[in-house]
Amino acid sequence: MDSSYPRERHESVGKRYQSLTNDSSSMADYLITGGTGYVPDDGLTGAQLFANGDGLTYNDFLILPGFIDFSADGVDLTSALTRKITLKSPLVSSPMDTVTESQMAIGMALCGGVGVIHHNCTAEFQANEVRKVKKYEQGFILDPVVMSPTHTVKDVAQAKKKFGFSGIPITNNGHMGEKLVGLVTQRDIDFLTDDEMDTPISEVMTKYEDLVVAPNGVTLKEANSILQKSKKGKLPIVNDDGELVALIARTDTKKNREFPLASKDEKKQLLVGAAVSTHDEDKKRLDLLVQAGVDFVVLDSSQGNSIYQINMIKYLKKSYPALQVIGGNDGKIVTAAQAKNLIDAGADALRVGMGSGSICITQEVMAVGRPQGTAVYKVAEYARRFGVPVIADGGISSVGHVIKALALGASTVMMGSLLAGTSEAPGEYFFADGVRLKKYRGMGSLDAMEKHRSSQSRYFSESDKIKVAQGVSGSIVDKGSIHKFVPYLYAGIQHGCQDIGARCLSNLRSMMYSGELKFERRTASAQVEGGVHNLHKDIRRKMGQVPVGLS
Repeated sequence: MDSSYPRERHESVGKRYQSLTNDSSSMADYLITGGTGYVPDDGLTGAQLFANGDGLTYNDFLILPGFIDFSADGVDLTSALTRKITLKSPLVSSPMDTVTESQMAIGMALCGGVGVIHHNCTAEFQANEVRKVKKYEQGFILDPVVMSPTHTVKDVAQAKKKFGFSGIPITNNGHMGEKLVGLVTQRDIDFLTDDEMDTPISEVMTKYEDLVVAPNGVTLKEANSILQKSKKGKLPIVNDDGELVALIARTDTKKNREFPLASKDEKKQLLVGAAVSTHDEDKKRLDLLVQAGVDFVVLDSSQGNSIYQINMIKYLKKSYPALQVIGGNDGKIVTAAQAKNLIDAGADALRVGMGSGSICITQEVMAVGRPQGTAVYKVAEYARRFGVPVIADGGISSVGHVIKALALGASTVMMGSLLAGTSEAPGEYFFADGVRLKKYRGMGSLDAMEKHRSSQSRYFSESDKIKVAQGVSGSIVDKGSIHKFVPYLYAGIQHGCQDIGARCLSNLRSMMYSGELKFERRTASAQVEGGVHNLHKDIRRKMGQVPVGLS
């Protein structure tokens, strides 16, 4: 032994050791901890993770687990889409022509999220898609489709094709507020031939005296009870003079039970958004969208920090004060400086991301952009000071990425490729090499630009002789229905929050900004280790996605 080593210290350690030999648990504790009892500081705060100037994607870091004292199904995922619109699920479908039209928007809203109808189409088509969503499910329908006795069976068939339903009340002259004279449903016209399409509705409708109606002032609960007892499909609401004031549908009552998370406005209609460009000619489009009942608009072009966007936001807030406006232009907001300009102009939410989408090549072609993890953190950290929610758009390829985006400060997450292969997405399925696929393309791709001028104007190239693509076209594997896929995402987010120790998304963001939530960088080998490896065959059953726990 080194003579310089204190003999008395050696003896005291030895006595300590001997005193523990009769207590196995104390012995183990001593051998492991050396007799010390402390919890070392571990991991990085959000500020530390993004402090050194490196651009990080969702794959470049992990969230360290927290303490669990609650079940996953108790996690509340309610979050703000805009200053005034709240969703029960933080999921939004992207305004792309291979992702969101009325079917997708309806499916997303029923599952607690919301869809944004693309604008790579005529203004009339887009407004009609919005109208389909607003008419789909309602409580008291205050502005139903109404016809007169002189309308024909052909008119009813056309209404069904346009709106998706055929239960139509009949009044004297075909207007709300007039005396109700009957009701026509699909059952009334089911067996009519093509030669009978010109038959007046008065000859096939159910007469007023045979209808079950409810008086004006009835509550929604009472009206639903009347529907259930009468076994009718539609319940007209009339005033003391027999004039039509509202309508209730049995299918809506059923949907209320089946979709408790559904996103609805104060009229019990499904929420829906629509994309518009920053060009003056889209002011007519805006008029049509507002008339159709759109709840919010997303300004959509290639660069968010532009005078065009600022002017359009100011125009919208002045012309339609109640309309919520999401700034960011195709998600092209990635810095706090960009966010400041749009917040100052009056934006109600910001769409964040530039070049991070699976079909976007902006970073490669234009040499501008930002890794998505860094972009979301930097913009959200600034925008929160003004009460402006952030939508993380791009770079989402698994439920794990959704959780990371929310943990970095995003209130909601916008998805394109993750939803493109579902049955509710526009387009037809096709087979290639025995795999069922659906087409998917970026709105900056030459394919999309050739379809409609809106996609060209979005990338400031409508007058260019040579088009510079900022996106590509491809195909996505079939993922089945939104009604199975979105609940899977929802449950995955709940489990992720449970592992982190956050009971709700507000709590998750609070933990991040307070420094309680800790992160850790991932090396390339750590990313390999965290993925599926060392298997002869990788079988993934969750809609073509990595199951929860393998993201």
